Amino acid sequence: MSTGTKLLIGAGGVLLAWWLLPTWFILLVLVGVPVAGYLMLDSSQRRRLTGRSNRRLSS
Repeated sequence: MSTGTKLLIGAGGVLLAWWLLPTWFILLVLVGVPVAGYLMLDSSQRRRLTGRSNRRLSS
């Protein structure tokens, strides 16, 4: 499957979810999933991730 097709399917899924589900639930998922993923990292992985973002901002 090409990248464009994957993006189209993903965008269609987001639009369908936006239409079927309440807005608060979608916002909860959009914010909650990345936060939960970050909290599941151990301290060395968080430090490495923070270091990458700091280097990207300074250059």
